[in-house]
Amino acid sequence: MALSFENTELAFRYKSNKELNKAHLLFKAMRISWLTKIGMKMAEWVFKFHLPFTGILKATVFKQFCGGETLEEAGLTSLHLNKFNVGVALDYSVEGKESENDFQRTLEEILKAIRFAANSNADIPFVPVKVTGFVRFDLLAKLHAGDLLTNAEQAEWEKAKSRLHEIAKVAKENNIRILIDAEHSWIQIPLDVITDELMEKYNKEYPYVYNTFQMYRHDRLSFLKKSHKKAQEKGYILGAKFVRGAYMELERQRALEKGYPSPINATKADTDKEFNQALKYALEHIDEIASFIGTHNEESCLKATRIMEEKGIPATHKHVYFSQLYGMSDNITFNLAAAGYQAGKYLPYGPVKDVIPYLLRRAEENSSVSDQTGREFDLLDQEKKRRKSI
Repeated sequence: MALSFENTELAFRYKSNKELNKAHLLFKAMRISWLTKIGMKMAEWVFKFHLPFTGILKATVFKQFCGGETLEEAGLTSLHLNKFNVGVALDYSVEGKESENDFQRTLEEILKAIRFAANSNADIPFVPVKVTGFVRFDLLAKLHAGDLLTNAEQAEWEKAKSRLHEIAKVAKENNIRILIDAEHSWIQIPLDVITDELMEKYNKEYPYVYNTFQMYRHDRLSFLKKSHKKAQEKGYILGAKFVRGAYMELERQRALEKGYPSPINATKADTDKEFNQALKYALEHIDEIASFIGTHNEESCLKATRIMEEKGIPATHKHVYFSQLYGMSDNITFNLAAAGYQAGKYLPYGPVKDVIPYLLRRAEENSSVSDQTGREFDLLDQEKKRRKSI
């Protein structure tokens, strides 16, 4: 039977009627742009002025899009998803820290997450890693620009690299894969360099480390091919997490202000084309490239499955994994999982005061998230009607 993302019974069977109704109400509100903007501003005020509405945010937005405040809570969410063959990328959603104490705490939390994933009864194959949780943004910008570092800055960067090597080492020891998140284009080069270094050391026999390719950048398809060639020459498996990208508006605005050509594709159609070409290229080199397909785009997911079928790649191949954000695109994740594909959820967790601002920034930076809300509401509405008709 042909794969379809229209089956709402499969998509939402993990939700009780009460949970379905709450999600339906939330997305109904999110469809109203002015109401969403007011809600986002109010959420900012709650944390900025310590207003007593954290409980409301936790019961609505946090509950819909996050796995919990602690590892243990996220673990319980993971176990529930696993009942439907849906795995998890356990995402500690705290970023943009600046102090040495913060960096050390983030390191400890990531290592804890890796060990938790390895020892849990849940299927948690991935742990995302955000490098800005370990090193200052300004230092990354300086490295990207090729500026000369002071002795103190060089020592700071070496310490950050050491932490990332520790994470990769512990991940390999525990048979957990790590996803190195991409960042803004003007700090990306040092991230690519250190991730290549990690892959060369730890991906000789199995893809424990993945770099992230933001395909809304017009240079990423060629960069993928260069990365593959480098992996072939150095003798390691290229781990490639494919996303469209999260900073489009910011990237274009900065390029305009600074007077340089925008790194972003001119149109969404261009991005879609390059994203699909990247998937095709990776699947054509399935033994040498491990793909983590992170997208809410139904057409791209269907294209990937068709290519797999054409090339005789089994749905359970260890080098192909589909993922969507927790609380969104359940019609993709759960239908893929039901059809036998390896599929999971990107599951944010952490303190409400840290994770809600993180979610708000993602929503502001990524217009595709807001575009998706109408589709989410329609699917939830269909499932509500289906259940009523039974």
